[in-house]
Amino acid sequence: MTRAPENRQARKAARTALICVGVAFGMLGASFAAVPLYDLFCKVTGFGGTPQVGTAATGKVLDRTISVRFDANVAPGLGWKFQPESPEIKAQVGVTQTVFYKMTNRSDRTVTGIATYNVTPEQSAAYFVKIQCFCFTEHTLKPGESFEAPVVFYIDPEIAGNRELDGIKAITLSYTYFASKAGQPVAEGQAGNAKGDAKNPKL
Repeated sequence: MTRAPENRQARKAARTALICVGVAFGMLGASFAAVPLYDLFCKVTGFGGTPQVGTAATGKVLDRTISVRFDANVAPGLGWKFQPESPEIKAQVGVTQTVFYKMTNRSDRTVTGIATYNVTPEQSAAYFVKIQCFCFTEHTLKPGESFEAPVVFYIDPEIAGNRELDGIKAITLSYTYFASKAGQPVAEGQAGNAKGDAKNPKL
C-alpha cells in the first residue's frame, strides 16, 4: 500500500537531481561564454573604451574637427621603445586618417610583444572606427631591430547624433605593449618567463 507514494517520492527526487545537474552545467557553459560575449559586447557598443572596427569610411563628412591624441606605453620588462610619429592630429569627422607608430627593441635579446588599446573618453569609443591596426598581433624584434605599423581610422559622423558628445574636443587612442606568450599579453610578474621563452623557444 505504501509503494506508490514511495515511487512518487523517488521520481520527484530524481527529477530534482536532474534539474540541479542541468543548472550546474548551464552555469558552467555560461562562464565559458562570458568572456567572448563580453568582448563582442564591447566591440559592438564601444563599452570600456573599445573602438569600433570597420572596413571603410561612410563617405559622409562633417564640418567638425576633433583632436586625436596618440598615447604609447610599454609594460615593465619588455625593453622596447614605442612612440607615435605624431602625438596629436586634427581629424575631420568622417575623413579617414593614417598615423604610424614605431617600435624599437632596445634590449639585448629577441623579444615578442603584443599591444592592447583603449579610447578615452569611453563614450567616444563607439564612434572611433579602426580600419587597420597592429593591436593584438604578435611582433618579434631582434636586439636593436625596429618596425613601423599604421593605424587607419575615422571618426564616425554619427557622433553628431549624441548630444552628450557635442562639447568633446579631443579623443585619446592609447596603446600599451606587453611581452607576449602564446598570443596573450604577459603581466609584469610573468615577464621573466616570457623572456626565458624568447631565449629558449622550445620551452
